[in-house]
Amino acid sequence: MTTKDGSWLRPTVAILASAIFFVPLYYVLVNVFKPGDLIAQEPASVPLPPTLTNIHAVLTRPDGLFWVSLANSLLVTLLSIIVLTVLSAMLGHYLARSDRRWTKVLALILLAGLMIPPQVILIPVTEVLRLTGLMATVQGLVLFNVGYYVPFGVFVFTGFIRGVPMELEEAALLDGASRAQVFWRIVFPLLRPATASVLIFLGVWIWNDFIDPLIILGPSQGTTITTGIYRSIGQYQADLGSVFALMFLATLPVLIFYLALQKQFVKGLTGGATKG
Repeated sequence: MTTKDGSWLRPTVAILASAIFFVPLYYVLVNVFKPGDLIAQEPASVPLPPTLTNIHAVLTRPDGLFWVSLANSLLVTLLSIIVLTVLSAMLGHYLARSDRRWTKVLALILLAGLMIPPQVILIPVTEVLRLTGLMATVQGLVLFNVGYYVPFGVFVFTGFIRGVPMELEEAALLDGASRAQVFWRIVFPLLRPATASVLIFLGVWIWNDFIDPLIILGPSQGTTITTGIYRSIGQYQADLGSVFALMFLATLPVLIFYLALQKQFVKGLTGGATKG
């Protein structure tokens, strides 16, 4: 019976896929707590006894590379996702409630923006930022993130807002509320699952971005957590223990962020697909 319905296939595929994804995580975890001279010799061995030397070395670097990178990544990521969430929610609400023909064209243009890799438009964007005096600034990187990722946020919010009853907004308007009050006091509190999905997706993407901060910020104007890992590797040598420790520490903030919002995140993934 098990062979006929194939019920063994899905668990087997799930276990194999999980094992494949776990391999790089295993390498990072075991090498974080292993002396640097043993990493190249025995990269897959279990660290016995474990040591915190690598983490301590990263946290106490004379140049403060980790702390500077962490501060810049937190600033860029938080500013970007806050602005993106506000703009995406407002624009998504307008597109979901408007029946005008040109709004459908705008939705198609935004949808097309999801298909363009950021590296394709990076050079033109840098020219625009240079002309406006925003090149090599945090503001320029935040504006780039907002401009590129807003179509995704609009797509998520639009699908979710269509499942919110229009009668709630009409009742609030009849009671004398303005359209801004209707959105922020009635609609936006109902969008917590969609908001969590947008925050997690965009937060992870922006946090893990490498090429855009490297080009836009430049080496002389600061570094993010991903470019900090790149800077810790020299041309002719690298402290593998510090590199693995940096990678480990870089994942902790976004992992904590995901665990804090995971319940709303799951609801947001299904909300827009099952309503409207």
